Formats: sequence, C-alpha cells, structure tokens
Amino acid sequence: MSDLPANVTAVPDRHGKIRYRFRRKGWKSAYLKGDPGSVEFHRSYADILAGGGAEAESAETVHPIAARSVDDLIMRWKKSVVWKKKGARTQYKQARILERFADRLDSKRRRYGARPTKDVTVAWLDNVFGNMAATPAAANELRKILGGLMDHAIRLQWRTDNPARLTEKYEEGEGFHDVTDAEIAQYRAKHALGTTARLTLELALNTAGRRCNLAIIERDHIKGGRIYVDHAKGNNDASVLMLATTKAAIDAMPAAPFRFLITTQFGKPFSVAGLGNRARKWFDEAGLPHCSLHGLRKALSRQLAETGATDAEGKAVTGHKKDSTFAYYRARADRTRLADRAMSNLGPLAVVQPSESEGSSDA
Repeated sequence: MSDLPANVTAVPDRHGKIRYRFRRKGWKSAYLKGDPGSVEFHRSYADILAGGGAEAESAETVHPIAARSVDDLIMRWKKSVVWKKKGARTQYKQARILERFADRLDSKRRRYGARPTKDVTVAWLDNVFGNMAATPAAANELRKILGGLMDHAIRLQWRTDNPARLTEKYEEGEGFHDVTDAEIAQYRAKHALGTTARLTLELALNTAGRRCNLAIIERDHIKGGRIYVDHAKGNNDASVLMLATTKAAIDAMPAAPFRFLITTQFGKPFSVAGLGNRARKWFDEAGLPHCSLHGLRKALSRQLAETGATDAEGKAVTGHKKDSTFAYYRARADRTRLADRAMSNLGPLAVVQPSESEGSSDA
C-alpha cells in the first residue's frame, strides 16, 4: 500500500492475516496496532517514533545527537507533557514534518538537526521559509510547529526568545474551494444512491467530518437517529442528527455485514490517503476537479451559518475549536442577509419604465 507511513509495510502472518510492520535501519522492528487510518494505528506509529528513535537509533548507525542541538530539542519535546497532550494523528503528522526538517541540508551539507538551538535565528528561518514560497501552506505549517518547538527551548532555558514566532507568515488565500449547492447537486446527479461515492458525500455533508473521520465511521456510531463523530483536530467529539439524505444513502447500499460504512469493493475500510484519492476520482467523474472532501466540510459550515446557526451551534456540529473559525462562515452569511435587506429597501424606489407623462409639463 503506497499510502502507508514511512518505513511501514503490509505483511501477511502465518494465518494469512495482513499486519503492518515498522522496519527501519537501527530501530527495533515492531508491529502496529489497528488498521491504517484508525486512531489506534496512528497512535501506535506515533509511539514508535517518539519512544523508539532516541533509544534504538544509535549514534553510530545514523547520526550523532549533539547536546542542545535541534535534534536534541526535538527528542526532548517528544517526551514532554505538551507533546503527549497532542492527539495521535497530530503527533504522527508533526513528527514526520520535524523529521524531514531535521534531515534537510544547508549549503555546506550540514543537517538542520545538527544546528545548535541557540543558533536558530529569525534570519535563518526566514531563509528556510523563503525557499518554500511555492508551497505557502506547508511553510506556514512548519512555522507553526517550529514555534511550538522553540517554546520548549524556552521552557528548558536554552533560549529566552522564540525566533519562529518573529518570522513572517505567508498569505494562503481562500484555501480549499467551498463546494456550492449547485456543485453538490451536480455530484448527486452523477453518483446515484446505492454507490459508495454518494454515501461518502452524504456522510460528509451530515457530519462535517474530515477524511480521517469519514474513513473510520462505523455502523455502531449511528444510534437513535444520531451519528457520533470524534473529530481529529482538538479532540472534539460531536453528536449530530442524521439527515434524511444520509439515511436514504445508507438504506440504498447493498446489505453487507461490514463494520465500516465507507469501504472498498472488498469490504475493507479505506486508509485516510486512499479515501482522499478515491474522492478525487469521484469529483473528477462529476466534472468537479476543483472540489474536495474538505470543501464539503466548508460547505456544511456555510449552510449552517446561512440558516442562522450561532457560533456555538455551528461548532457543536463541525467540531471547530475556535470561535473565530466558524465565525468566518457566519459573518459571510450575515453579510448576504444584510445585503438582501438593504436591496429590498430600494424596491419602492424602483421605476421600471417612466410613463410618457412623467418628466413632461403642459405649457
């Protein structure tokens, strides 16, 4: 499976069951728990990266970890309380980004990870981020993670300032396209009830789930006409009423004793990356190459705001942690309603066609 994490391969055991094994030079081999895309799987992988690297990866086999270097800081951060409070998926994602950052080479072929923490300057980081101008979102993500890393350097009293937070952030624009109601109708016209493509759309529009949530929705998560979702970011869970459109999509699917709702043709759950790739194909088939699963999350946020949902009500559905995030959608909806009210006030003043007598006088 090409979308498995680095150094993880799928191997059959002696009973023919597929298991997922972590193998890396200088590290102890280990089997991951759970299925790809599940919280258990990501937590298992994050635990290996956090706990196995410093002990199993010796100085002789890979590279030395100098005292108070960036490598040393990363290792200590992964053992901190702050790091352990992060969700399993967040740990996995940030660990990968930090690994790639530490392994980059400067103009003198020196690893970034070998750089003394005290020598990490605003100018140096500005140059690092400047080389990422083609991928502003990735640059901002790295900037955010390094901000947390340098905060830990301050806690360790290795520094008194945080150079990452003094760098400039890239403007990213609007991000993922907000799928419109017309585009949703176009997708439904292409993918009929009874297809996995249609079921995925309806679940996304019902739950505001990210692809990592949609990939692991189980039948047991539907109880009493409600769908329970454990949103990946912020560890916010949500319980939402199941819409009629979602019920129709579920009822139209062939009866099968599968644990997960969204599955491959073999009845297996998609990996997170696999579901994203398949959704890309479904949108393309519907003539919507600019749309995405995350765009459906934005669409539901917009629809909630347009129907008058408060920030608290919207967050209860979407799992957004910050008021400002959902407030963005509500503000856009409020502007539309205010504009409609303002234009309606012009109605009595509108003159379609003046009569011939208007503007003339009898002399």
